Formats: sequence, C-alpha cells, structure tokens
Amino acid sequence: MGYFPFYIDIENKKCIVVGGGFVALRKIEKIMPFKPKITVVAPEICNEIAAIYGLEIRKRKFLDSDITDAFTVIAATNNNELNAYVFKLCQEKNILINTVDDKKKCGFIFPALVKKENVTVGISTEGKSPIYARFLREKIDSSLDENVDRVIDILSSVRGLIKREIDTEEKRKLAFERILKLCLTDISEVSNEKIFEIIRDLK
Repeated sequence: MGYFPFYIDIENKKCIVVGGGFVALRKIEKIMPFKPKITVVAPEICNEIAAIYGLEIRKRKFLDSDITDAFTVIAATNNNELNAYVFKLCQEKNILINTVDDKKKCGFIFPALVKKENVTVGISTEGKSPIYARFLREKIDSSLDENVDRVIDILSSVRGLIKREIDTEEKRKLAFERILKLCLTDISEVSNEKIFEIIRDLK
C-alpha cells in the first residue's frame, strides 16, 4: 500500500538525529526549514553539521535515553545494527522513526520536497524510483514563480470577505477562481477595486 501524505507541524518538536555524517546532514537540511528542535548524536560529527547554528550536538555514542520525549527520530548512521536497534527502541516507545535507506525500518519516509514560502509539495514514488521523484520535484519547483507567496496572501486575505458577502459555496468557489485567475494573469493589476467588483458580480 502507498504512504498517506500527512502534513504535521514539527516546529519546536524534539527531533533526534542519530548519525553525524553527510547522510544525516541531508536529512537535517530537509527538516530545518520547518523549525524543529534538532539534537544530533554521534561519536563523529562532520564539519558541515557542526557549523549549523541552533543544533544541539552530543558528540558521543547513542544512549537509549537520547530519545526520551522525542517527537521523531532519524537513524542515519552507517551501522546497520545500530540503526536497527534505534528502530526497535522507537517502535517500543511509539516514536515516529525514519531509518535512512531501509524502508522496512521506517515509520515514515521523506518525500521529495518542494518548499517555496507558504507552499510545500511532497512527492513520493513509495521508494520505487527516487530519480523520478526528483524529476517531478524539479518540474514543480520550476513552475512556481516568485509571486507564489503574494498570490497566497491575496487569496487568504479575501477569505473572510467572500464568506461574509457571498452566501453560497458555489459562488464563493467562483469568486476564488476569478481572483486566482486575475493574480496569475498579471498580479500587478490586482487591486481592492477589482476584487470588490468580482464579489459584487457574484452577490
């Protein structure tokens, strides 16, 4: 079966990364934009991880107590036995874990991510073809222009107004579609006057 794409708020949640090499670095870089509290545990920490501001570094071997109160764990060492042990420990404690390059030892997997301001797109081929997931990620990323956040802000700002002024869901949907089309055609032409005109036409 496929993986259901939950979107979970991980800001300020405790995330433990077991491993201090470049594989761990790639995972850290993926989750950092979402602002979890990241702790890295490993006897050796690469310079790139050590240089990241805001991480808690525990330069030593992994201890069972490291995952106490963890929201999620990433096992990213080159020691398969250690990764399997961390996975088993997390299972016992009902902690979500991603074991790098071992789908069978994952409570969740990392999708190919597109992140631009308020837009986040996750792409998964269920682990069958990472290169195709990457192709899709690059295609979607290139299709999002620099105005993406402004479009979202405009559509968000008119939600309350549309709900107050238009009394049916069908007409509300039409209002959003017309305002979106206006934004995509030429965002510099979007004004309160034009938005109010669209809403008046649908009242």
